[in-house]
Amino acid sequence: MIKEKSELPSLKIGEYEPKYPIIQGGMGVMVSGPRLAGATAAEGCIGTIASVGLAASYPEYDALNDSREFDKQNNKILANFIKQAKEASKGGIIAVNCMCALSNYESLVRTSCEAGANIIISGAGLPLKLPQLTEGFPKTALVPIVSSVKAAALIASRWLKHYNRFPDAFVVETPNTAGGHLGARDEEQALDTHLSLQEVIPALVKYLKELGRNIPVIAAGGIWDSGDMKKSFDMGASGVQMGTRFAATEEGDASDRFKQAYVDAEEKDVVLIKSPCGLPGRAIMSPLIERYLSGMIEKAVCRRVCLSHCLLRLQNETFCIADALVSAYKGDWENGLFFCGSNVSKVKSIEKVKEIIRELIEGFSLSDLQSE
Repeated sequence: MIKEKSELPSLKIGEYEPKYPIIQGGMGVMVSGPRLAGATAAEGCIGTIASVGLAASYPEYDALNDSREFDKQNNKILANFIKQAKEASKGGIIAVNCMCALSNYESLVRTSCEAGANIIISGAGLPLKLPQLTEGFPKTALVPIVSSVKAAALIASRWLKHYNRFPDAFVVETPNTAGGHLGARDEEQALDTHLSLQEVIPALVKYLKELGRNIPVIAAGGIWDSGDMKKSFDMGASGVQMGTRFAATEEGDASDRFKQAYVDAEEKDVVLIKSPCGLPGRAIMSPLIERYLSGMIEKAVCRRVCLSHCLLRLQNETFCIADALVSAYKGDWENGLFFCGSNVSKVKSIEKVKEIIRELIEGFSLSDLQSE
């Protein structure tokens, strides 16, 4: 039996307080869509839809060669997915992850607000203008993703100066272990231990306390079980965000082949690459990545203009990240980019969201009793 949330830290983001201090991380393309977000929120956590590339679920996706039509369909689908997730959540909390690096970032944020998203979580760059983009939606909580106190301080000072607004929470995502695009300029920085949760979370909690700001800090990157949760809370975090473990669930929106790639992955299969957007990223060593790293990647063209900065479009280098992520979502092992966290090798089977959350909460309660 799952015990009540009183045994766990309280996570309050703006006016929203989930039963459990757990956020299911946003994962694109279509890895965390309405099914996963709705199911997670229905179990008392915060469910997150990743807004990037949702047009991949459109039946005529391959015919969307015009970037304006692509953006139009993506926004239309995003609004519909938020509605679906909220209906499935049984009154739960739905967040949308909007990446600053996207060329249609501003329209995705506005669409999310208009469609009724409770929280906007924003990273892959510094969301310095997020309060301006969400003007008119005071109930929408705003949560930047950062990897350092320096980034958090810059966002906080800019928001206060220009918008008289402070973030409702910060997600601290360590590039040491997180999946997908990382908050680091290169591979060396991605592995920098100074950006570990153990260093950044206590420092950020202290910084916010000195400012007199009582807002939550959420730990992300490498969070797998109740033991990781407890370590995060002991460091001062009020919640955790988990991506990889929720990706390979029955409710996950990606294909069964995508999930099987997670089940099959071993620790040695996880690699860091330079993404087409210029940032380091963590992924499974798939045939596409093998060709990319060996310099045998096929010539590609930019059809979507999905990134504000793209090495394929600007320098005719690398592969098309949109096509690679869509291929992964659809289960094309040969041509897919399968982003993952460093602990993907711990995925041994396709689980249900409810079972994962039960294990986390019961495990936390048991460890808490054992430590008394």
